[in-house]
Amino acid sequence: MKKLALLLVQTIVSHPEDVSVSEEISEDGLISLRLKVNPEDMGEVIGKSGKIIKAVRSLVKTSALKNGKHITLDLVDNNLT
Repeated sequence: MKKLALLLVQTIVSHPEDVSVSEEISEDGLISLRLKVNPEDMGEVIGKSGKIIKAVRSLVKTSALKNGKHITLDLVDNNLT
């Protein structure tokens, strides 16, 4: 799922080399992905009314569910971390 999120986002941003995805797995098996992109690409990743990030989340969650896993995908603002 991490690779899928990375691939999807890298194809739509202007700075694909700045895209990173970190993964954390909780004790109950929930996979949490944290997506970081170049600040200039935040608008492209979010999309109008959040449509792009919602679509990426939907694809990643669907892939995870097919493998019997539960996943969350959060877009992290690099200016706040």
